[in-house]
Amino acid sequence: MTQALTLARPYARAAFAHGRQDGTAAQWSQSLRFAAHAAVEPQVAAMLSHPQLSSRDAVTLLAVDGADESFTRFVELLAENQRLELLPEIATLFEELRAESERVVRAKVTSAMPMPAVELETIRAALRRRFNRDVEIETAVDESLIGGAIIDTGDLVIDGSLRGKLARLQTSLAA
Repeated sequence: MTQALTLARPYARAAFAHGRQDGTAAQWSQSLRFAAHAAVEPQVAAMLSHPQLSSRDAVTLLAVDGADESFTRFVELLAENQRLELLPEIATLFEELRAESERVVRAKVTSAMPMPAVELETIRAALRRRFNRDVEIETAVDESLIGGAIIDTGDLVIDGSLRGKLARLQTSLAA
């Protein structure tokens, strides 16, 4: 994974620089997200690794209809350099660069059951104070947490789940 990130980083930086310069970072983000999701689908991944796949065919598989010409050239470049398998890493790095540029922290809040909007807004306000940035929250439900929530911002993980508390208690009792 580390090697893939190292290889993907220059592509992500170039894509971000182009998108930011042209004011199309949001469209690039959407196109990269689609291409990354498509590239990991088993049937598409099998086609992408086929030696007879042309660059144009790769674009047909990975670009949304009406994609920006610069994005289609980007996918062709990846195909020519045999780097299509890096699309998920490129998309992730692109989003990190975009979030940093826009001074946004993306947080994933996983809870045992759906959280009320009021609680999510409280979490958003606390994270905004902590990071001094805007906060975008993605939610997920994982019933195995039993109660509470886990907040993951990438650099910081706060485990306030009942499952996590029980695991910490078990560890301290075993010591």
